[in-house]
Amino acid sequence: MKALVCFSGGLDSTVCLALAVKKYGSEEVLALSIYYGQKHKKEMEASEKLAEYYGVKRLTLDLGEIFKDSNCTLLEGASEEVPHEDYAEQLKKTGGKPVNTYVPFRNGLFLSSAASVALSHGCSEIYYGAHADDAAGNAYPDTSVSFNKAISDAIYIGSGEELKIVAPFIDKSKVQVVATGTELGVPFELTWSCYEGHDKACGRCGTCRDRIAAFELNGLTDPIEYEMRFDDDIQ
Repeated sequence: MKALVCFSGGLDSTVCLALAVKKYGSEEVLALSIYYGQKHKKEMEASEKLAEYYGVKRLTLDLGEIFKDSNCTLLEGASEEVPHEDYAEQLKKTGGKPVNTYVPFRNGLFLSSAASVALSHGCSEIYYGAHADDAAGNAYPDTSVSFNKAISDAIYIGSGEELKIVAPFIDKSKVQVVATGTELGVPFELTWSCYEGHDKACGRCGTCRDRIAAFELNGLTDPIEYEMRFDDDIQ
């Protein structure tokens, strides 16, 4: 194997998977899907379908026990609901601290785990889909450029300089991620982004709002079904 992709089945990680497959071919790409107690288990189903679509080997990992005491609203058992607001509104309430859909140090844990899996399978690169919109305002600090540099350096050094992190969208917007995915022919209809665990995407949580807007700014319509789009509220 040449590359491992941290693969949730969401839009960003699917574009990363497409990039890795384009570079190395499907037989040299490994997709790692991680369960961590999230409400939106449909992303695991999406990752399975997409791995089959791209013809890549997929591994799963269960890290749910680590987050069982967290009250992050993304997780099953949380006492609060997922906010149906954009991130700017959420950050006003947190005073610049991470939003309540931030899973404690998730990317740090995922990338560290992925490093062990990648090295065990002979991979030289790990792809993950962090992008600049998520890092804005400190909403998700483990998607920032500074975090990416720090953990990339740590993994490179800790792997005996055998393993590199590839974050193609670390300084790019969601709009640019959608544009790249469109160029690559990514089957966006198979992806799942919503933080709610419903049959259809809610259309109102922060990630749904960002996704809908990213397609619109590309002059496209998001192909997935929504219960209600956030912009329906203002029409």
